[in-house]
Amino acid sequence: MRTNNLFLALLRATGAHVRSWCDTGTSHHGCLGWIVANAMLAIPVLMVYWICQLIHPLLGLLWSILILYLCMGFRNYNHYFSAIQMALLNGEQMQARNLLGEWCDCDASAMDTADITRMAIEKALISVQKDVFGIIFWFVLPFGPAGAILYRFSSYLQKSWNEPDDSDSFGLFAKKIFYWIDWVPVRLTALSFAIVGNFEDAIYAWRNFAGRWKNRNIGILLASAGGAMGVKLGTPFERAIRGTFVDLNSFVTMGYESESFPGEEPKIRYLQSALGLIWRALLLWLLLLFFFSIAFNFA
Repeated sequence: MRTNNLFLALLRATGAHVRSWCDTGTSHHGCLGWIVANAMLAIPVLMVYWICQLIHPLLGLLWSILILYLCMGFRNYNHYFSAIQMALLNGEQMQARNLLGEWCDCDASAMDTADITRMAIEKALISVQKDVFGIIFWFVLPFGPAGAILYRFSSYLQKSWNEPDDSDSFGLFAKKIFYWIDWVPVRLTALSFAIVGNFEDAIYAWRNFAGRWKNRNIGILLASAGGAMGVKLGTPFERAIRGTFVDLNSFVTMGYESESFPGEEPKIRYLQSALGLIWRALLLWLLLLFFFSIAFNFA
């Protein structure tokens, strides 16, 4: 745990220092800053990996495992998600609201059980994509651990350089480039959800409702997961208009029409369904990687 905290501190320090050097309030310098920041971490990781490989492949494997461990963050969603689930099961709705508000950095005081459940599922799905599935995808590419670092740091920069109180366009490039970095991993994760869940409803929701989110990558992820589980995700459009809660995580732009989105309104039991969906999809990824590794080694 301490090692992960040091790694996160390194990401924060590198991002802050590069921004202080390059930030002039323009997207052009934001592009330069993004390249410099990622090069400062990815290139040394890649060089160490190559050196380890030259000495002995086992050293390269150990270095890769270390970097993968540092980049992946199961704890980032599991702690809050499990605590919210237990609070709702015990009837402690106020505690669940407080935990969700802390996790999502939003005001959850007006949410009912369905809203809390929906937001917790959405946050967990998005977190596991950025902390697990996306990292695995970039890790298995030819650059290995450097790819994992690139994805993890790019995910951090697109958020930290685009805080709500930022008034300049320095972070725009980081946000745009991460959309494309995450383009393939998101679609593979969505397809995995369809395979291990309700395939027909997952694909239907993907095709017909993914565009209702501001960020289409997020839309594809949440729509497919909702269809796979049979639960309605996304902030209903009519409730956002009335101001019950608006765009809590800057994910939803239109929401869904409740009569056409496949599935039920969120219930507490869907928290366990979401956890099961995530683990089944992860197992599918690991099995595919295992078989591809065998095929590659014996080719």
